[in-house]
Amino acid sequence: MLDLETVHLTHEQQQQAVEQIQALMQQGLSSGEAIAKVASELRAAHKVQSSSEKE
Repeated sequence: MLDLETVHLTHEQQQQAVEQIQALMQQGLSSGEAIAKVASELRAAHKVQSSSEKE
């Protein structure tokens, strides 16, 4: 299932995401797999942060 929730990132966070994607690709993941993995991690972190802010 596709999670289409948009996560807004600062420029620094975007740079970190790019670096993570590049590192995963160097480990042998395809670009699509690396992007999907990093995006999933960012969405999960965003959900945790959003739910803790609601409390």
